[in-house]
Amino acid sequence: MRLRIAGNADAECLMDLINAAFRKAEGYIIDRDRVDIEVVQSLLAKGQFLVAEEESVLAGCVYLELRVERAYLGLLSVDPARQKAGIGSMLMSEAELRCAQGGCRFMDLKTIDLREDNRAFYKRRGYVETGTEPFASELTTKLSCHFVNMSKSLP
Repeated sequence: MRLRIAGNADAECLMDLINAAFRKAEGYIIDRDRVDIEVVQSLLAKGQFLVAEEESVLAGCVYLELRVERAYLGLLSVDPARQKAGIGSMLMSEAELRCAQGGCRFMDLKTIDLREDNRAFYKRRGYVETGTEPFASELTTKLSCHFVNMSKSLP
C-alpha cells in the first residue's frame, strides 16, 4: 500500500471511491451521492486528498485542509471491499502526522450523529466531541440528523 497526495487527474476516481464508501455507510440516511466531480475539484483546489493506493487502484482517501493552527479532516473513505483492514487508521495516522508537520496544533472534523460507529472510531483515536451543527439544509435526509464536531490536539 502506497500513500500519496492526489492530483487533479485523480478527481473522478476520488469521486467514485467517496460515493461508494458513503453509500455503504450512509445509505440509510441519505439517498444520493455524497460528492460530484465539481465538489471534488473544488476541494482539490483548496486542500488536498491523501490517498492509499495499491497497484494503481485507490483503496482509500481522506481530505485535508490546513487552516493555520487547525487542520480540517473530512471524507475519510475506504473502498467497501477493503474496509476493516486498517486502511482508514493508516490514513488517519498519516494525515495527523502531515498536519502536525505542517504546523497545525489541532485536527477538526465533523460526522453525522447517527453514525455512532464512526464517532466511536474517532474517539478511539483521541478525538473529543466539541459541539454540534445543523445538517446541510439543501440535503433531504431519510432520518432527522445533525453534525457532531470533533477535535484532537496534535503532537
